[in-house]
Amino acid sequence: MGEFEGAGVLVTGGTTGLGRAIAAAFRADGAAVVVTGRDERLGAEAAAALDVGFVRADAGDPDQVDASVGAALGRLGRLDVLVNNAGIGAVAGVLATPLATYDAIMDVNVRGAFRYAQACFPHLERTGGSMVHVASDAGVSGEAEIAIYSVSKAALIMLSNMLAIEGGRRGVRSNAVCPGDTAPGMRHMVVPGEDERPDDPSSWDVPPVGRLGAASDVAEAVRYLASPRAAFVNGAVLLVDGGMRAGSRAASPPVTDG
Repeated sequence: MGEFEGAGVLVTGGTTGLGRAIAAAFRADGAAVVVTGRDERLGAEAAAALDVGFVRADAGDPDQVDASVGAALGRLGRLDVLVNNAGIGAVAGVLATPLATYDAIMDVNVRGAFRYAQACFPHLERTGGSMVHVASDAGVSGEAEIAIYSVSKAALIMLSNMLAIEGGRRGVRSNAVCPGDTAPGMRHMVVPGEDERPDDPSSWDVPPVGRLGAASDVAEAVRYLASPRAAFVNGAVLLVDGGMRAGSRAASPPVTDG
């Protein structure tokens, strides 16, 4: 029997990348899982491949957030874990970021997580559940080339901390994971005005552990923080970056062919 047998888990932004890997990890451990996303095709593919439920929702739209929580509860019957994973970004410095891009990033990455936490909290309190927020190492130490994304993830870390204080007193834990460079990269991290496409890992620096991160690395960290094994872990900010933030010159040169 899996550690999460009979539990209900909601993973936002769970149709691709980290979210999909997180959903797969919980499902393999016995949980009933619902994922959200904006793309019906990707949602249908994830639902079929992982045996999970899919609810179409844009985390940047509060009405869709509320509706998706209701739909998820209707399918799950109970809620034990919320994983706030939905996120977008932009490759732009602070001064070059258009206001519309700033608003979109903050709406999804911060306000969306805030609203999901509010909407899910009564259900998590009922089960003694927990929240895990997928932030970023860029929220711990900012990256100028993805400036507003860094700002949003720093805000998400602080949101997790405030939820840990208030929620912990009512039996609901809140923790944040901060992934480093994880292949294949985010679909929604683009230059403003360009089409979505995955990052190119071939140009990334290599962490001290000698390899880039995998989605499964992050999924295992999330699963641990949500589990009874982490019953005394509340308000944690867990770097999952292979040691990249351990020092100012921790990285090795990028991996090259040959």
